[in-house]
This record gives sequence, C-alpha cells and structure tokens, in this order.
Amino acid sequence: MPDLSQIVKAYDVRGVVPDQWDESLSELFGAAFARVTGADAIVVGHDMRPSSPGLARAFARGAASLGVDVTEIGLCSTDQLYFASGYLGLPGAMFTASHNPARYNGIKMCRAGAAPIGQDTGLADIRALVEEWAGTGAPEPAAESGTITQRDVLADYAAHLRSLVDLTAIRPLKVVVDAGNGMGGHTVPTVFEGLPLELDALYFELDGTFPNHEANPLDPKNIVDLQARVRETGADIGLAFDGDADRCFVVDERGEPVSPSAVTALVAARELAKHPGGTVIHNCITSWSVPEIVKENGGSPVRTRVGHSFIKAEMARTGAIFGGEHSAHYYFRDFWNADTGMLAALHVLAALGGQKGPLSDLVGQYDRYAASGEINSTVDDQTGRMEAVKAAYEGREGAELDELDGLTVTTADWWFNLRPSNTEPLLRLNVEARDTETAAGVRDEVLSIVRA
Repeated sequence: MPDLSQIVKAYDVRGVVPDQWDESLSELFGAAFARVTGADAIVVGHDMRPSSPGLARAFARGAASLGVDVTEIGLCSTDQLYFASGYLGLPGAMFTASHNPARYNGIKMCRAGAAPIGQDTGLADIRALVEEWAGTGAPEPAAESGTITQRDVLADYAAHLRSLVDLTAIRPLKVVVDAGNGMGGHTVPTVFEGLPLELDALYFELDGTFPNHEANPLDPKNIVDLQARVRETGADIGLAFDGDADRCFVVDERGEPVSPSAVTALVAARELAKHPGGTVIHNCITSWSVPEIVKENGGSPVRTRVGHSFIKAEMARTGAIFGGEHSAHYYFRDFWNADTGMLAALHVLAALGGQKGPLSDLVGQYDRYAASGEINSTVDDQTGRMEAVKAAYEGREGAELDELDGLTVTTADWWFNLRPSNTEPLLRLNVEARDTETAAGVRDEVLSIVRA
C-alpha cells in the first residue's frame, strides 16, 4: 500500500511521479474527493507538467465513477481553477506542483466557491478513503457514471479580472513578463490583450521541464534574466510568475525587486479606496508599513499566521476585502477570498500607469523600513534553539514577545520573527528595523543564538 504520509501535506497533495504516486492513485483521489465533498459536479484543471494531463484525467475518471459530472478546463493557472470554482459554483482540483522541480506533481483542492481544503477541512478524510481503497480495491461504482466534458474558461477569467481593475485609461507601459515556462505563458496574453501594455515575453513556452530556470521567483537567482531584460530595454516594470502562476513578483524600472510587503500596502490602499473602512489581512512577517498604510487609508489591519489556510479563514471570518503575504500571495474578497497574483499585478500596473513617475518612486512611499529578507538556518533541535532565543529576549526592557506563529519579538525600533519550517529541519528568520544598521545588528544577534 502506498505511504500517503509522504505526499499528503497540510494543504495539498504533492510528491514525485511515478515513484510516490501515479494515475491509479490519482483515480482514487478523484473518487475520495467526490465522496468527501458530496458534490454532484466538480471542475478539474492542470498545469503544463508532462504528468499533469494523465493525472488530471485519472482523477476525473475516479470522480465520474461515483456518478459525479466533471468539467475539465484543461491547461490553466491555479488562480484560473479558483476562478472556475467560484464562477461555476463547483468544488475544484488543480494538478500542479507549483514551483517544485519537474519530477513532482500534486493536487490543490477546494470546495465550491474556492473555499480551501486542508487537513482539518476534508484532506484528512480524503486521505483516509484513499488508504482504505488502496488496500481493498476501488470503491463500488455508481449505477450511472457521471459525464466528463470540456470547457474553456480562460476568456471568462480574464474578463472577470479586468472588471475588477480598470486599465483602459492608463498611460502606455512597457512590461517584461517572465513566465518561467509556467502557466503565466498561458494566461498573460489573454489577460493583457487590448490593454495599453507593450508586452515583452520571456519564457512563455509551456514546458514542465523548466529548461531556463526554476519557476520559483522567490529565489533571487530565478529573476536574474527578468532584471537584465528590464534594464536592457528600459521597461517600466518587470513581472515574474511562479510555475502555476498564482504568485507574482515585481521588479522596478531599475531591475530592483519590489518587496511583496510594498505590493501588499499598495494594493491595500487601492482596495480601501473602493471599500472604505474595510479590513485587510496581513501575516506576521509582512512589514510594519502594511498595517500603518492600512490605518492611514481608513482600514482595519488584522495580523495572522503565515499560510493560505490561515489567511483565507481570517478573510472569511472578518469579511476582509484583501489579504497579503510576504511570499507574494495576494487574496481578494472579489475573487472568492482566493489568491491571485494576476489581479495583484493588474493593480500595480493600474497604479503605475495612473501617474507619471517611475515605479521606484511610487513604491517608495510603501517601503519604509530596512528588512533582512528571510534567512534559513539548518538546526538539529528546532524546539531547543527556539527556546534559547526566547530566553535571551524574555524580560528585555522594551521588548514584547508573542507566539502567534513561531516567536515574534517587537521593540520601538525593530522586530524579528523566528519560526520553524513544517517540512525541513530549518528555522526561518525575518528582521525589520528603522535603519539598515539596526536590522543587521538584530539579525546577527539572533543568528548567533540560533547557530550556537
């Protein structure tokens, strides 16, 4: 029997194909998904990885065997699948391993309206059924199988996004987009069509072997080509999407990365202009500037743990209009509380094109502090090292400690967050301060304890 503990994660299914899972197992996941959601119909999409079409079709067969009708939307970005789930009112399954290497694949699942499925909201039940059926044989099929039909929702997805951000009156912009051979190469041309944007396309050929660079823009080495192209061509802005195109990273006209916290603050200000007094969610490692700017624009900031399940739960609980994470995930009430890097990108383009200055000047007002970036340390004893850091700062004058997500220590002039990785023997450190020198000092002090 397969070891599902290796592939069923906190929020999704992910593993190496065919070593850890294959089409026969995907068929069982499809049946289990149908059973747990109790739906009469579902929607399924997939990315450009070589294994994705077969896995997605097997999943569809599994669901159809229990009498569930399946709408296949084919090649799509993850946020396009979320759109389909919300637009069609159906539970959805997206076949992707996001930014992981080519040999991986996975399933991101949601209930109707793009409501997330994680361990506590159905994924554990799905796993239990798959394990049962893998040991005893497939479930009893329905008396009548469901149908499997195809539907293209790309144009509807693009129209919905453009209905939320008006770009028709902006000044013409030259935009370099690095799709990393991922699904941005599929979605960007349709979303940008007819807008006053001159598109310079890098690596738009769909290729799940990622021949040019990993489709993970969070790693600085993977945006080098984008930065160079922006500088060479005098473009106004550069955008980089990850493999399944649900995250978007921005570089300015100098080729310098724009902090996702600055993007969060910029989009929050724009959303609050549309929805005065709204609530904005941010996680515990976004910049101080985010809650400041939310308050300055008449909104209510709410701080939460890192991770999409926490952000989406808080958005549903508070009725928030927008949520942002420092990992470049951006969540919108107008998009069923789901994350869409494309919609965030449209907001940045609208803000840039609605004024005359360069992007670096525009985002400067949203980027007020010095940050370390995330620093990973490999440790043998996560708990012991965390406790050592906590002991070093407990009782320190002017320092406040909280453990919402790992350990956060805050003073008048700086803060840091140290939290363990859920999947690796790592501690992740983020530091922010009022100036670069202070940020470096705090960083070095904490790392000296972590790495002692």
